[in-house]
Amino acid sequence: MKAYVVVAYDISDDRRRERVAKILEGYGERVQYSVFECRLDRMQYLRLRHKLEEVIDRESDMISFYFLCESDVQRIERIGGGPPRFEEPAVIAG
Repeated sequence: MKAYVVVAYDISDDRRRERVAKILEGYGERVQYSVFECRLDRMQYLRLRHKLEEVIDRESDMISFYFLCESDVQRIERIGGGPPRFEEPAVIAG
């Protein structure tokens, strides 16, 4: 079963920030400069987390994962940009 995960990050170094964004592009869709929406199963999440942990500096960077249940996803409201972008499961890059 896939979970809807919002990933937000604050990365202090430009090069690391670009690497983090590139990794996340393979797992979800960018909705803000430092925010991605993803649909991930447990193994995909663990793989993503591991890749991100290899890139960041734990002393100066932060990545947050927000897990939403389907009823929460249905209640997402936006002003501009349209509804949540996942109608079909996301295609995950290997």
